[in-house]
Amino acid sequence: MTLSVALFQMDIVFGDPAANEKKVESMFANLKEKQVDVVVLPELWTTGYDLTRLDEIADHEGKRAISFLSKLAQEYKVHLVAGSVAKRTDQGVTNSMLVLDANGELVKEYAKAHLFRLMDEEKHLIEGNDTGAFELAGIKSAGVICYDIRFPEWIRTHMLDNTKVLYVVAEWPAKRIDHWKALLISRAIENQCYVIACNRVGADPNNKFGGHSMVIGPWGEIIEDAADKETILYSEIDIQQVDDVRQQIPIFTDRRPDIYRL
Repeated sequence: MTLSVALFQMDIVFGDPAANEKKVESMFANLKEKQVDVVVLPELWTTGYDLTRLDEIADHEGKRAISFLSKLAQEYKVHLVAGSVAKRTDQGVTNSMLVLDANGELVKEYAKAHLFRLMDEEKHLIEGNDTGAFELAGIKSAGVICYDIRFPEWIRTHMLDNTKVLYVVAEWPAKRIDHWKALLISRAIENQCYVIACNRVGADPNNKFGGHSMVIGPWGEIIEDAADKETILYSEIDIQQVDDVRQQIPIFTDRRPDIYRL
């Protein structure tokens, strides 16, 4: 089985959901000549890291984003790993990934489990407690957000049910882009899965972001790398390769969880 993906490596307009929606719509318009199964957006694509204004700009229960994305999924007949949005709830604001199928139905919400202190997330957001596991396009998949990839035990938790694809959405700063690449490759190798990672480009008042959205194969090979400019990164992956690699080196069979200590 093959899967065609398109990663929207976009420059996010700081604190302006309407402007970012227009940008996403314009990027979708470029898909008309392409055969795409899944579109992936970056982290906090509606607002960027305008965290101090979340009382004003966070999306109440994610309703605005879900409605917007549902229409696009149906119009273009694509599945969406729609990055993440600042979602306002009665308990607080979460950094929540939204996954929709090609019928525009919400498949999964995942609230970021690990909040990044260097960008003050813990001051303005509340952490999630559920996994990012879901099935999309008939493939067992998982989604995590940015800082989550520094926690290999969290990623492994998602891989124990024969998960084939790990989606990562991020606003990863340029000054640590070498970490981004190394961590993504490591997560692919140690879990023998595809990693489809969408990062943003551009800058906000406090950070410059590094791009390099990537598609990485289950041997850890870089299939596609988007460099550091605004673009749409296209790739096609062969899901069968995950099973082939796992048969050659059966790490999931050879695990010894009885002696592991966290």
